Amino acid sequence: MSPRFEAWSTLLAFMRKELRHLVRDRQTFVILLCLPLAQLLLFGYAVRTDVNEIRIAIAASAADPAATSLRAQFANSDRFILLPSIPNAAAAERLFRSQQTDVVVVLGPRTDSRTVGVTPPSLLIITDASDPNTSTTMANYAQAVVRDWQALRSDVSGRVAIDVRARMRYNPTLRSVNLFVPGLIALILTLVTSLMTALSLSREKERGTMELLLVSPLRPWQIIVGKVIPYLGLALVNVVSVLLAARFVFLVPFAGSYWLLMGASVLFALVSLALGVLIAALTSSQLAATLAALGGTLLPSTMLSGLIFPIASMPEPLQWVTTIVPARWFVEIIRGVMLQGTGVDVVWRDLLILSVMLVVLLVAAIRRTSVRLA
Repeated sequence: MSPRFEAWSTLLAFMRKELRHLVRDRQTFVILLCLPLAQLLLFGYAVRTDVNEIRIAIAASAADPAATSLRAQFANSDRFILLPSIPNAAAAERLFRSQQTDVVVVLGPRTDSRTVGVTPPSLLIITDASDPNTSTTMANYAQAVVRDWQALRSDVSGRVAIDVRARMRYNPTLRSVNLFVPGLIALILTLVTSLMTALSLSREKERGTMELLLVSPLRPWQIIVGKVIPYLGLALVNVVSVLLAARFVFLVPFAGSYWLLMGASVLFALVSLALGVLIAALTSSQLAATLAALGGTLLPSTMLSGLIFPIASMPEPLQWVTTIVPARWFVEIIRGVMLQGTGVDVVWRDLLILSVMLVVLLVAAIRRTSVRLA
């Protein structure tokens, strides 16, 4: 046998050994095959720059014929969801703070005036600029509908001149840092809690020390609590440091309650910790736990939480998937509290959903750990 043939034969034998080793770890093998496909589908459907299902309200008198025709114009657009009319701009403020609308169009006086030489009637488009990119897109869509409305109302004497203006609420300078810094708290908490907890518990299993813990007098819930409490403390330290940096370094405004934000952060951290424990219980190696944590926590938290891309622009099936992503509800809370000053009366639903997720994940993690003890 020639030396060259022997070298290739040795290489092929080594490759077969590595392939068998890869296939033998079925969890890692399945994750490696499925994760790229999941990423492709997720990025393909979630990465959207257009905005749909924009909730819009018209602030004008119900008897105003101009308001009636403008409502009909927005109703004919497939991008807008028309809300009931409101009497004035003060009512618009309540809608924005309660997160019930995205755009409000305020009709000024003499919208039907065609008198030559007088001050033209006015129309104000107000958008929630907590997400500056989405806000700008929504304002442009609304202005396009208003332009079409003006063209339809023109007569033989010429188009009715209307002074159309736009106003951005909660982020008038359209600073992108006001959008991303609050959302980064969700990613940091996910990284410190879910990923690190999954790695810590998986390391215990690989070293065999988890088996010693399971046969010790400690109950499964005591093992879980003892493992997650240190990471919970670290997560809270990170929240405080990020909030200080956001306020004094990036100058992100804070309009709400610090206590509400810290309480929501603790709740989200606990949900993420429970998810990390469950991932560790379902996997058999650190590699599998890492891949599962990245694919099951960080990736959805980035793409499906509304942190970067608006959920309303995603396909409807994917919107349903976002409801099981804890970061989606936490991002809504933290942006509302920091930028809009919303209170418990507005974010109670998000807090309730996170609480239900915490109970479900804790029960699943404890039961899975108990199975290993049986």
